[in-house]
Amino acid sequence: MLATSDFSRKVMELINKIPKGKVATYGQIAKLAGKPHGSRGVSWILHSCSVTYRLPWHRVVNSKGKISFLPLSHNYRQQKRYLENEKVIFLHGDRIDLLRFQWKKTAPKPRSIKGKPQIFG
Repeated sequence: MLATSDFSRKVMELINKIPKGKVATYGQIAKLAGKPHGSRGVSWILHSCSVTYRLPWHRVVNSKGKISFLPLSHNYRQQKRYLENEKVIFLHGDRIDLLRFQWKKTAPKPRSIKGKPQIFG
């Protein structure tokens, strides 16, 4: 297994949950996985684990709603084609409208049990 840290497992689990036709940002995934400043770690996990773990890597974009690969590169064209096949629409400048297409998954809120400290879950 390439990725064995708790963070890596959470990142891969979250990426696998992004529904078809939706995208998430690197920062969003990092925050949901418990490391709000771990967006570069998310990028590295995608780079090193996408093929082995069959992750839907194409559903992760940058905070501006853009593909992070160099424009016109093979990976850029492939990611854009995959997203368009899932009915994600690109605006002028190849930007995705995150208000419309961003996955709305949020971090779990703490819940309290009467007389006990807050727990997460």
